[in-house]
Amino acid sequence: MITLYDCATAPSPRRARILLAEKGVLHETVQIDLRTREQMGEAYRRINPQCTVPALCTDEGALLTDNAAIAAWLEAHCPQPPLLGSTALDKAEVASWQWRIEFEGLMAIAECLRNSSPGMTNRALPGPVDYAQIPELAQRGLTRVQQFFAMLNERLDGRDFVAAEQFSVADITAVVAVDFARVVKVKPGDQHPHLVRWRAAMAQRPSMAL
Repeated sequence: MITLYDCATAPSPRRARILLAEKGVLHETVQIDLRTREQMGEAYRRINPQCTVPALCTDEGALLTDNAAIAAWLEAHCPQPPLLGSTALDKAEVASWQWRIEFEGLMAIAECLRNSSPGMTNRALPGPVDYAQIPELAQRGLTRVQQFFAMLNERLDGRDFVAAEQFSVADITAVVAVDFARVVKVKPGDQHPHLVRWRAAMAQRPSMAL
């Protein structure tokens, strides 16, 4: 049985939940409580030494410990509907925008949050190693998030989807990033009409409620 190690309140496992829902893949879920740092405990370390969620145990018994691997496996395991693009050029465009959204969006939000939140002292980066916060990175991260919103709004001008004129993993990651940005008090406004329209359309997909 496929098993997802999840945390209902965290953005990274939400991406995996949406992917699984869009593919219609049945799975079991095991919740890992990040607030109590369950991911750092010995029991979870034996499952995933990276101390991160999501982690997906496939029906072959392999453990996938990041969203890139989970998406690649799901696409091969269940090709329909295609979420990584259909043609060669579409796949390239989806991959490019997926990378941009991760780097310019999700990483910027995490940079701001992890370097400013008192609850993340010495946890500026995820994983088994403790890293000190750098306050200057929090302000840079906030500036990057605001630029990300402007960039994504411009990209969505006249478009229904982020990449390749089809719903893809790039839309999933963008939804999660836009919603996650609320933790650093950034959200779409009147200056982001295309982003607001697109997010409202994405909300019509049942998977986005997960």
